[in-house]
Amino acid sequence: MLKQPMMDKLAAMRLHGMMEALQQQQQEAGMGDQLSGTAVAMVVDHQWNRRQNPALARRLQAANLRGNTCVEDIDFRAARGLDKSVIRGLSKESGWVKNHEHVFVLGPTGVGKSFVACALAQKACRDGYSAYYVRAAALFRDLEIARADGSFRTLLARLSRIDVLVVDDWAMTPMKEQERRDFWEICEDRYQVRSMILTSQMPVSKWHEQIGDPTVADGILDRLVHNAYRIEMRGDSMRKQKGGAEPAG
Repeated sequence: MLKQPMMDKLAAMRLHGMMEALQQQQQEAGMGDQLSGTAVAMVVDHQWNRRQNPALARRLQAANLRGNTCVEDIDFRAARGLDKSVIRGLSKESGWVKNHEHVFVLGPTGVGKSFVACALAQKACRDGYSAYYVRAAALFRDLEIARADGSFRTLLARLSRIDVLVVDDWAMTPMKEQERRDFWEICEDRYQVRSMILTSQMPVSKWHEQIGDPTVADGILDRLVHNAYRIEMRGDSMRKQKGGAEPAG
């Protein structure tokens, strides 16, 4: 029989004619598994890569990630509480994105939270998903501007289509009324259909207080906390060790 991964690639590229031709030749010639040999597989992989590489480049450009981050560059040697098995599990085909789950990256300033968050988002892009990185303050500013110029609903709709929304420096300060209402809408749009990565210096136990309004806080956290992985980092700021440079993973 033809190798299923090769047929899956042909289907993803919508080369149904080629699929049918290969299947027909196999049936008529009784060639067994020969058609799935190296030559045919190389042709399919070549076409696959030609299509995938430009698409990946577009996804990475649109993602707006910080620096050239990737999970392979995460440094597990520093005593920061990073569990290699957790990172590897999340990185494996980005299954958490497929399952519409979330990731919280928690810890003090300078320990590399943003790097880890962007590395996971970059891996999701490599696995075919869209991503977008934004700091919380910038997100709320963009939403405020959009409300003023009439494009608020358009911006919310665009955010709702992104597979992985990375919000950095979440819950750093108590949220204003409009900020918590806006974030509620983002969470509602993404509930059980999209994923988020939130980085924060605040422990999850403090988020309810930072959000403010008890009803809105309950609604936001109910849509996030029960369906999320937590990566809790610790240690001294790596910026001090590296002379103020962006801490690597």
